[in-house]
Amino acid sequence: MSLELIGISKTFNGDPSEESVEVLRDVCFRIEDNEFISIIGPSGCGKTTLLSIIAGLEKASEGRVLLDRKEIKEPHEQIGFVFQEYALFPWRSTLRNLEFGLEIKGISKAERENAALAYIKAFGLSGFENKYPKELSGGMKQRAAIARTLITNPKVVLMDEPFGSLDSQTRNTLQEFLLGVWRKRKEIVLFVTHNVDEAVFLSDRIIVFSGRPGAITNVFDVPCPRPRDRTSQDCNKIRKEILFFLANANRKSLINEDCCMYKRSF
Repeated sequence: MSLELIGISKTFNGDPSEESVEVLRDVCFRIEDNEFISIIGPSGCGKTTLLSIIAGLEKASEGRVLLDRKEIKEPHEQIGFVFQEYALFPWRSTLRNLEFGLEIKGISKAERENAALAYIKAFGLSGFENKYPKELSGGMKQRAAIARTLITNPKVVLMDEPFGSLDSQTRNTLQEFLLGVWRKRKEIVLFVTHNVDEAVFLSDRIIVFSGRPGAITNVFDVPCPRPRDRTSQDCNKIRKEILFFLANANRKSLINEDCCMYKRSF
């Protein structure tokens, strides 16, 4: 299994009186089976839009998304999406939320309930089968959201800052949990985050985006052996390299912005 992006660009065209907004420009990369890849970049650089294009929820202005060399133009059963805000249905219990994807596929009630109960146990949600999202902690909601995506057995899992709203301790715990699940299943994971530490701890490679329009400015390999020690010399080295690159990129961006403002003042 492979996921390949070829020249993905996206421009949002507003009303005739409004300017068009270019959010992505010529994004190209390839991910092989069993790879965990993170994307980092400033807010508004098109990371979420890119995931939506890969998931078939948004159309690119230019370029193609290929899954095993076949173009993706609409939502695909082999591509799962874990959203930033959990996206659990508030009127469904934990059990019924997990069943949803299987229900859409036409799986029988008994089969989907058995599968959901197995995932509830594996994801540490036993005892909360009949609880509703409002009755779950943030960590439980996110585990339920991940389980609801994985229960349909996608080959590609897209994750849009899934731990961004959690406290640091819960976040670290769920990072460990996610890696444990991934090591067993070995899907392609494309993970969006603003957190460099998180990206280094989780990823095989880290793709760095520029400010809008989002374009790839660098790709860092993360050669640290798994399981990883967050404070190891290898992890610290790659973390410093990425932070140094981001600091320089941000400095150049601010200089360019100041120059543009200066020119516009005349």
